[in-house]
Amino acid sequence: MQLNLTKPICFFDLETTGTNVVKDRIVEIAILKIFPNGNKESKTWLVNPEMQIPDEVIAIHGISNEKVANEPTFKELSKEIYKMVKDSDLGGFNSDRFDIPLLAEEMLRAGVDFDMKNMVSVDVQTIFHKMEKRTLEAAYKFYCDKNLIDAHSAEADTLATYEVLLSQLERYPELENNIKKLSEFTTRKQSVDFAGFIGLDKEGEEIFAFGKHKGKKVHDILEKEPGYFGWILNADFPLYTKKVLTQIKLSKLNNKLS
Repeated sequence: MQLNLTKPICFFDLETTGTNVVKDRIVEIAILKIFPNGNKESKTWLVNPEMQIPDEVIAIHGISNEKVANEPTFKELSKEIYKMVKDSDLGGFNSDRFDIPLLAEEMLRAGVDFDMKNMVSVDVQTIFHKMEKRTLEAAYKFYCDKNLIDAHSAEADTLATYEVLLSQLERYPELENNIKKLSEFTTRKQSVDFAGFIGLDKEGEEIFAFGKHKGKKVHDILEKEPGYFGWILNADFPLYTKKVLTQIKLSKLNNKLS
């Protein structure tokens, strides 16, 4: 089976220094790019995170501080990585909640204006959890009848994720072989930013999805309480959330001026 594609899709996986999207960094990234004609391109990079990798994290993925000490930083790799993914949709395992938000943070820190406006994403974990509720290793065994060797290696996990999706499409005829439809199926909730701090209401307007203004329209709060915008910009929120909020604020100002 082949994926029914109208544009390339990049399956990717990250190994990191931890699970905090704002504070942690990438130590390995693997990308498997699938083209509409079925051709594939793959690339794996080790990355110097410019911070210590905790021992408990090294125990999981096996990437030590010494192993990445002489590798390029993400900033040095960012343009090459962005060039590979910018024309594509994205796919991964738990990617909507972790890999995509962290990749966006790294891109923005590196000065790359990363945006998902022209991309959709397919989270293979969501399909799996909706259908079977297991881990990637169990998913690989269940769908592909293979044991996942080198689990927590970005390259192995990326290839396994792609193979699992193909098997899911074969197993579940109700799943349409269409990236946009798969993206809709794997989307857990409507959000404007990756981290889910800004959502959409029934009318499609941006609302805050956290804190004292949860459920309230972003435009209304920014107008009535302008200091709230400054607080978010200076607080420990993801860079992409701050970018989205700034875009909303600027669009409001432009509408007033026009």
